[in-house]
Amino acid sequence: MQTHTTRRQSLRFGTLLLGALSVCWTLALSPLTAQAQEAPKLKIATNMGDIMIEVYPDKAPKTVANFLQYVKDKHYNGTIFHRVIPNFMIQGGGYDLQYKERATRAPVQHEGRQAMTAGLKNQTGFLAMARTNDPQSATAQFFINTVDNAFLDPTPIPEGDPVKRFEYRGQVYENVPRENLLNALQLFGYTVFGKVTSGMEVVDRIRGTPTGMGGPFRTDVPKTPVVIQSCLLYTSPSPRDAHE
Repeated sequence: MQTHTTRRQSLRFGTLLLGALSVCWTLALSPLTAQAQEAPKLKIATNMGDIMIEVYPDKAPKTVANFLQYVKDKHYNGTIFHRVIPNFMIQGGGYDLQYKERATRAPVQHEGRQAMTAGLKNQTGFLAMARTNDPQSATAQFFINTVDNAFLDPTPIPEGDPVKRFEYRGQVYENVPRENLLNALQLFGYTVFGKVTSGMEVVDRIRGTPTGMGGPFRTDVPKTPVVIQSCLLYTSPSPRDAHE
């Protein structure tokens, strides 16, 4: 029969044992957790070389989910970079070799301000969603910045409601309702969601290709088509098709 002292020692030992097991489980699971939070990595294979990228679901979750779904659907396979401006960006993912526009899903919600707050900007080598003048119109087309394009970033808005003072392109606004500024079309910018991790030399080759008219476009179309042969999601230790 155990004494009270023996039982207390036994309980303390059991508590210590459970604590040790908890630490062991935490250490055992932490690599899995870290792995799950890694940025998804992809390979954009073109007829001019491969471009490796990574995307950031923690910074632009809806945009990245939208992009990865198009990858899974093989949407980008066989599309072209149809707009190339050397000291600006290269844009693709929307048209095939015959300049037929690929069907898309509904537009994705604009996350430019959220992504910028998280540290993503339109800098050299970073990917952003292309869109029309409507900020909420981005679907599948994307572009890679070939230079720093700060003017494409969302415009920071001062704290407060109403905003006491806001200056934009030389115009000063005072005591403006915050919602009005948040909804102003010219302040949205473009949502950055990933970056090139290797293959910038391929991006540079693409941006240096001669351009002219092509299909429905009057300018900036590569005279020799730049084709996205495939867009693959990378998983260790080797790449596989995202659809599989």
